[in-house]
Amino acid sequence: MSGGSEKRKELGNFLKSRRARLSPDQFGLPKGTRRKVQGLRREELAQIAGIGLTWYTWLEQGKDIQVSAQVLESLVSVMQLSAEERDHLYKLALGQLPVDQTASLQADLTPILQNFMNDFEMCPAYVTDQRWDVLLWNKAARLVFGDFEKMSERERNALWRCFASPAYRRLMGDWESHAKRLMAQFRSTSTPFVGESWFKELVADLMEISPEFREWWPRYDILGTPIGKKMIRHPRAGEMMMEHITFRVYDAPELKLTVYRPLAENDSAYKMERLMAEG
Repeated sequence: MSGGSEKRKELGNFLKSRRARLSPDQFGLPKGTRRKVQGLRREELAQIAGIGLTWYTWLEQGKDIQVSAQVLESLVSVMQLSAEERDHLYKLALGQLPVDQTASLQADLTPILQNFMNDFEMCPAYVTDQRWDVLLWNKAARLVFGDFEKMSERERNALWRCFASPAYRRLMGDWESHAKRLMAQFRSTSTPFVGESWFKELVADLMEISPEFREWWPRYDILGTPIGKKMIRHPRAGEMMMEHITFRVYDAPELKLTVYRPLAENDSAYKMERLMAEG
């Protein structure tokens, strides 16, 4: 059984279990003497939720059908799902959290993530979202990668800045390799957003301003988010070799925390300390 079919089967079982928890009394329906199922019948739930019976039956049977957020919200309401159950439903049906839940999680996590990054005093760290927009950063990241506070929303997009900013291009010791990897990583994570206006606008604008992007984007290179080392050619601190790693935030998997650590080689750690002291 493939991963997709297993997930659809799990979705069907989850829906059945939640339908079984519901009582006809909750919806003013007669129990009757011939009721053989626990909870609501499929046709009763489908009618209350405003969903076609055949379509809902296929959903419980694990058929390969498309489901919209609107339909899921109707099921959430009728089945009276908790926030955790709602998240579980979305992950099974769509492979991602609902948009409003994502925003709520980000709001709750913001101060905690910021505190953690601030404790990485000598390690540039920042948080990006599904669009690769930089949302949070610490002082070290600001001093190394630029003052995000003064950047526009577009300029804080990691892919845009990589190809559109001359300063960023000079900062990377091997910009071409870095840019190719970043493009391939962006492509691997942005598949769910193909066709959305922000995605199309970003790609179209990059195709217009960057000859490298025009050449490389049609190659369809795909990469994950590898750990590794980068040479940073900082205009004030000089050359610094840093190792980097990216973590996915457990409570908000659409967020990624990237941390750079200056190494002893090339006096990188000392240069980072001096840069932090100068501010």
